[in-house]
Amino acid sequence: MRAIDNMTEPQKAAVQHIAKVLSDLGGRALLAGGCVRDSLLGIPSKDIDMEVYGLDACVVESALAPHYQVDTVGRAFGVFILKGLNIDLALPRRESSVGPKHTDFEVQGDPSMSPRDAASRRDFTINAISYDPLTGEQIDPFNGATDLKSRKLRHISEAFSEDPLRVLRGMQFIARFGLSAAPETIDLCRVLSPQHLPMERLWEEWKKLILKGEEISLGLNFLKSCHWLKYFPELEALDGCQQDPKWHPEGDVWMHTLHCLDAYATQRTGEQWEDLVVGFAVLCHDMGKPETTYTDEDGRIRSPRHDVRGVPVATHFLERITRQKKIFEEVLPLVEQHMRPLSLYRDGAGDSAIRRLAARVKRIDRLIRVARADNSGRPPFISDFPEGKWLLDKTEQLRIQDSAPKPILQGRHLINLGVTQGPNLGKILDQAYDAQLGGEFSSEEQGYEYLRKIIDKIQQNPH
Repeated sequence: MRAIDNMTEPQKAAVQHIAKVLSDLGGRALLAGGCVRDSLLGIPSKDIDMEVYGLDACVVESALAPHYQVDTVGRAFGVFILKGLNIDLALPRRESSVGPKHTDFEVQGDPSMSPRDAASRRDFTINAISYDPLTGEQIDPFNGATDLKSRKLRHISEAFSEDPLRVLRGMQFIARFGLSAAPETIDLCRVLSPQHLPMERLWEEWKKLILKGEEISLGLNFLKSCHWLKYFPELEALDGCQQDPKWHPEGDVWMHTLHCLDAYATQRTGEQWEDLVVGFAVLCHDMGKPETTYTDEDGRIRSPRHDVRGVPVATHFLERITRQKKIFEEVLPLVEQHMRPLSLYRDGAGDSAIRRLAARVKRIDRLIRVARADNSGRPPFISDFPEGKWLLDKTEQLRIQDSAPKPILQGRHLINLGVTQGPNLGKILDQAYDAQLGGEFSSEEQGYEYLRKIIDKIQQNPH
């Protein structure tokens, strides 16, 4: 497949036009990086990168401005973004590390660089392939196409170690494309550390692993091979934590988690936020097992309350990679409640218990996805997961499949009954919501009756 064949028609037209315009000025515009790699794999590329040789930034900007909406926010680094097309153009740059932090780089644009020199600053050989859209020439100075064909991840040079984030990039590439790392690349990764990497950069790689990894287990095992689990001790603790072989024939908690993540990857919905929340919940769901696991007097391996005890452990893990409050708010309840679908099913739980669970996790459909992945992570053990269908049917009947039950009563209802603003107002509403979840009322009219009884009790017993 040619590198332009995996683009949209507007992108194809723009790429050809850009290459022609810049060629007429004595320059050369090549497709580079991920879009070329993806084309060789037959994968559509949303984002297109081009590198421009032989022209300085002013000439490139002047040539493109009459034809495209050019975002020049990166102009100081020789980077231009064509709005509405997802096309980025960059002049080749020379980068050199001048310190341990990711910001400790000296960057100099150099339009006179050759494609080989520009490719040498990339991370892996599979990302160092260029393509000339005018001539069809593929420029592959480090045999990336060969490595891609043999599904090999290999670093280009010792300069790889200037940015330790490349270890996590390797993790998500391996998971996405089914690669195996070259031994020399693993050896180099082992001497690197994420110590000075900002959290935002870590998050982007973990996010790609969860959202794009086809075999997430491969990526995480690469991290283990690189001795990087020590930087994520909540994951490291899973490795070697034993489980009862009757229920977990697949092995320890690490193996179980990997199988669960691979099962999750086959069930992604394409809704990015939903997949992100569910994926991280699956990753974290058994993090409570290492500190709760013991062998009882009958020789059974048990992990009581690992779901609840896993919440602070999962919190510590997430704190290493993100500050997004919403991630914590939506992932952690799924970790805490991931065993509830089975227990409610076995108990034949009623509507009130299901409503309370929905209020706790916000979306029951997410919890069912986590529980399904958990159930699927025990090969060769196979189950039809009846609790999932049962709970899904129940929540559809209650109309709370993808949302928590909405409170029927609000502050205005209390004000209508003469309750003034004050500390009691919030307490009464919390009590009313709990009563609603318990099935004590299901309409606004019934809610008013409930409130009148509560207000009467308060007035009779003001203290």
